[in-house]
Amino acid sequence: MRHTKLSIFVALSLIGTIAGAADELMVNDKPSFSASQSVKVTARVEAIDHETRVVTLRRAQGDTVTFTASDEARNLDQVAVGDIVNAEYEEILTIEVVANDGTEPEKLELAGMARSAEGEMPGVAAFDAQRVIATVEEINLEANTFKLKGPDGTVNEYMARNPDNLRRSEVGDLVIITVSEAVAISVEVGPAE
Repeated sequence: MRHTKLSIFVALSLIGTIAGAADELMVNDKPSFSASQSVKVTARVEAIDHETRVVTLRRAQGDTVTFTASDEARNLDQVAVGDIVNAEYEEILTIEVVANDGTEPEKLELAGMARSAEGEMPGVAAFDAQRVIATVEEINLEANTFKLKGPDGTVNEYMARNPDNLRRSEVGDLVIITVSEAVAISVEVGPAE
């Protein structure tokens, strides 16, 4: 279980690092935006059928959810009624405009996953980060629109939420959009009754 908790920590820290790096870049006078959300859920195993892999969980609010655990859920036979399932999800979105340093539009993706070892309580940590870099092709202050050229060469037009952002941008600037997601799920032996 120690490895699973370490993997969970690493995945969530990596997402935080990506967000921190984006915050450092947003100190310029060009437009930028950042938003994040996170959800933590704890539930108790109410019922489990190891043969069919059907699990019922009860959250603290009293509502229940029933699902069939996939074959990817390793070590399900370790789980018993009364065990505690902890789940954490975090998503971070950043959009930033920067002066073009010669970079071409591109799309990058980084993903990873770790599961608990055989014989341990079930646990998984996964993350996915995608970064799209587009070039500002046109700015129309009168119509409050701008056009971006994406990695595939397609040019799309968008409406600006804040017209001031258009005045702070220039044709040729780069728009960097980063979406990062992390999820960590672990199971602990429930308290003795």
